[in-house]
Amino acid sequence: MEDTSEIPFLYLTTTGWKSSEPHQIEIWFTALEDCFYIIAERGEKTHWVQNVRRQPAVTFRVGEQMFKGTARVVEAEQEPDLHRQIQALSEAKYGWGDGLVVELRPAKN
Repeated sequence: MEDTSEIPFLYLTTTGWKSSEPHQIEIWFTALEDCFYIIAERGEKTHWVQNVRRQPAVTFRVGEQMFKGTARVVEAEQEPDLHRQIQALSEAKYGWGDGLVVELRPAKN
């Protein structure tokens, strides 16, 4: 994976769970190993979180790279180490890391 530390935003497209229409957001992100991570400040109330809970297939763009993949919520109780690690990465990159962590895993080619 290329160095993404200087790229400020990721563009995530989810499928609306009510409308079935694509919805794109611009959001801060961090990367770890082969995955990207985003944080929902409003947790489960966030519309894109509701979308990925119901339809985990997503597309996203980081810099000039386009990805198809899956999204999943990193449950803090089941994966406390990963959850804390992602929050710390976000804190280091943006000065903020509170919220619900979501993993974006690119599909294998």
